Amino acid sequence: MRTFFITLLAAVLAISPVHGQGAAAAPEMKPSAGPSTLTKEERARAVDYLTESQKDFVAAIDGLSEEQWKWKAAPDRWSIAETAEHIAFTEDMIWKLVSEKIMKSPADPEKKEGVKGKEEMIMKMIPDRSRKAQAPEQLRPTGKWTTRASLVKDFDATREAEIAFVKETKEDLRSHFEEHPFLKTMDAYQWLLFNGAHNKRHTAQILEVKAEAGFPKN
Repeated sequence: MRTFFITLLAAVLAISPVHGQGAAAAPEMKPSAGPSTLTKEERARAVDYLTESQKDFVAAIDGLSEEQWKWKAAPDRWSIAETAEHIAFTEDMIWKLVSEKIMKSPADPEKKEGVKGKEEMIMKMIPDRSRKAQAPEQLRPTGKWTTRASLVKDFDATREAEIAFVKETKEDLRSHFEEHPFLKTMDAYQWLLFNGAHNKRHTAQILEVKAEAGFPKN
């Protein structure tokens, strides 16, 4: 599962996120000649998944004291602040991957058959905390956000851009692809679900920290 994180890094090497400029806007592209390949059910599924994981994350870090925010169970373990930073940073990277690279790549509908049903694997496997992984150096926390409020603001802006894109796009998300070393070929729709799944994985990690015996009471 180490490749799960290495994949993300490899996939976004061409993207250069700039903190402080807000979330990337939905990509401006010409409407597809044919109908959208996202069904009403697919749109609802993605919107619900992204919305639910967003709310769970924000709720998990709401109301924490500064001591709770920065507390570590051990020197080599991440604090809630560090885990939240990893979530927000990765969120932005994946969204830029989808909006600035995948959706601007040539459509390749012949690949559709090979990725059918992969979203089930993503939504089941990625949030599973029994599958351990180590984030590569480039995705580890560095203190990018100075306050919890600024982190949540940026995370929410990115997530809202993704949700709006899923709701409104007429583009063929199912015909644009990017390789993942572990999950192999994934379409743009699946990459957005991957973002929600990654969010869920680390929200669970935050809840684990809060459940530690030594976690500050206030």
